[in-house]
Amino acid sequence: MSDQGAPGAGRQRRTPEEQAAWERRRRRAEVFGEALPETTSDEREPDPRERRDGDSWLKEQVPPHHGG
Repeated sequence: MSDQGAPGAGRQRRTPEEQAAWERRRRRAEVFGEALPETTSDEREPDPRERRDGDSWLKEQVPPHHGG
């Protein structure tokens, strides 16, 4: 994680709420890395490329030895 935005990095003093939020983000990055998205999948618009109707999903589930 970069030091940008770290407490005492030449920026104004943070409010207690900002400091607490920064600490939570720092601890989360230590545990999970920085690969966590800012939003969850239920907060984002659905990707139209991932949209499937029931028939296409069912056809994808047929094993190759069943002549799908």
